[in-house]
Amino acid sequence: MPYFHFDLVMDEQFKGQGGMILEDTEIAFERAESLASELSVARPDLRSKGCAVRVTDYENRELYRTPLDPIPLWIKTRRHG
Repeated sequence: MPYFHFDLVMDEQFKGQGGMILEDTEIAFERAESLASELSVARPDLRSKGCAVRVTDYENRELYRTPLDPIPLWIKTRRHG
């Protein structure tokens, strides 16, 4: 199973939030969205500042990025639909 690393992106600086072994990239992307939602609640000072959570692989290649600001439902529906 692959290892994924999660970073908080602030002004293009990457602050490590940890890593984990997960079954596949889709699960890693879902975990990134969950982490972004949790950080948005725990750190409201980061909202509306362009902060995001990114997922990288073991070679430090960025695979996914999701903003801390809530994503409108109509965008989520379109993207996953």
